[in-house]
Amino acid sequence: MGDRDMNETWAHISDLAFEAALAGYVVALVCYAIEFASRRGGDVPADQAVGASRGAVAGRGGGTSTLTRTGGSGADVGQIGALAPRGTAGWGERFGRAAVVVTVIGWVANVIAVLARGLAAGRLPLGNMYEFTSVFCAAAVLCWLIILARTGARTMGLFVMFPVVILAFVAGTVLYVPAAPVVPALNSYWKWIHVTTVALSSSVLMVSGAASVLYLLRGRHDRRVAAAAGADTEQAPAAEQIGPGAPAARPAAAARPAAAARSVFDKLPSTSTLDRIAYRTAIVAFPVYTFAVIAGAMWAEVAWGRYWGWDPKETCAFISWVIYASYLHARSTAGWRGRRAAWISVVGFASILFNLFFVNMVVSGLHSYAGLN
Repeated sequence: MGDRDMNETWAHISDLAFEAALAGYVVALVCYAIEFASRRGGDVPADQAVGASRGAVAGRGGGTSTLTRTGGSGADVGQIGALAPRGTAGWGERFGRAAVVVTVIGWVANVIAVLARGLAAGRLPLGNMYEFTSVFCAAAVLCWLIILARTGARTMGLFVMFPVVILAFVAGTVLYVPAAPVVPALNSYWKWIHVTTVALSSSVLMVSGAASVLYLLRGRHDRRVAAAAGADTEQAPAAEQIGPGAPAARPAAAARPAAAARSVFDKLPSTSTLDRIAYRTAIVAFPVYTFAVIAGAMWAEVAWGRYWGWDPKETCAFISWVIYASYLHARSTAGWRGRRAAWISVVGFASILFNLFFVNMVVSGLHSYAGLN
């Protein structure tokens, strides 16, 4: 078998492995969605849960109420009552565990696709948007699996795998090109250093941005629940003056936060968990992204004879760097923590996606990938 036949064999293996990875990611997404739909509630903030529990105690005239927190399915589930139901149904729990297994299988297939593509092309598989997106998806899924192992926040899987599935589908359809060598003028070791670090750091920043979006959604829901609980507390004394039957009205009022806990947003991990994920992933990715920008300047000097030329992609990369530097600075400033910092992270997430995909596929420039412009 000649080198040409061997390359074609590796290319065929890569294509099959990528299709298997896409299928695995889709199945995992469906399993995450089924588990998420089966959940009755996620993290109930401690201050709200304790307040609701105290209201229930007063309504029962001194009865005992406990706050049960179970975390076996990824997000702690707060329930009121000694006989509170589990946050996840048995079949939902099984789908959640299956989602993790299929995610790992899909990731392994994705890695095989990347390695086989490199063997088929005889270079690092980062020479076009299809290869870049394939590596991007593999890195993002690996980051998610590490976060899952450290935090157990499995309900976040639906929102991480959704963009991964979209990107993998676009890569396998719109962006796909056969394996081939790159232009010799661009075949510099700085290119591989730059593109590799950009793919790795950007994928981790995507997970950070997803966590920030969920943080804002969960925080908005928690504030509404807290406001409803405060309104019920203010109305409770008037009910006590009606007569002997009045105390029975208090458990109904106190139960409103529990009803709110059945909201789809309450199935998300707690705001503290989401905030921690967003910040720690950004802390890891930002230095790598900084190095990627520097390596890109080095590659530009080798390929084009200048370090910086305000090419559209260079400009967007600089803007993204400034945004994430602002986010990390905001996290160290007391007045800008929480929602304000999360919004900066979301803007940075949008700039990363705009830079990686819109600039490459729509805007003409020196960084545009072959076959797309």
